Amino acid sequence: MTLRIEVGKKGYIIIPKDIRDLLGIKEGDRLILSVYDGKIILEPERKINVSEILKRLEEHHARISSYAKSAKLGDLANSSLEEEFDDIS
Repeated sequence: MTLRIEVGKKGYIIIPKDIRDLLGIKEGDRLILSVYDGKIILEPERKINVSEILKRLEEHHARISSYAKSAKLGDLANSSLEEEFDDIS
């Protein structure tokens, strides 16, 4: 979607309601403005929910722990690299 907007006094621009609704931008939300290759890019700031990330990491750990054995200190104490290559001729 491309729209033509006008820059007002003090450099203000108004983001049309249809665009705000489409992107879920509400009054008080923060936006990130960046300049790339001569273009202005304006995007909503991503909100990070730390507890949601921790929950997903715990779920991932539970999923992989069933088939991935955790190494413990000393597991390889009686092993050597040479033993790994004894059968190779």
